[in-house]
Amino acid sequence: MGIGDGILLARVTAPPVEGRANKALCQMIAKRIGIAPSKVSVVKGEKSRNKIVRVKGVSAMALEQALRDPDS
Repeated sequence: MGIGDGILLARVTAPPVEGRANKALCQMIAKRIGIAPSKVSVVKGEKSRNKIVRVKGVSAMALEQALRDPDS
């Protein structure tokens, strides 16, 4: 997982079947930034490789810093 040009680049091993890959992505982001997985959701692109994800309760600045910091 990393950020390039302001875009989060992530890979999951879960298959894109019945929302498993989306769930895995949300769980990966939540774990990385230390919040409950229920606070992360895919809001656009559920069936696409490119997604827009909403993270509740975290500022954009704190989110970007947590995702950039490999020690998070």
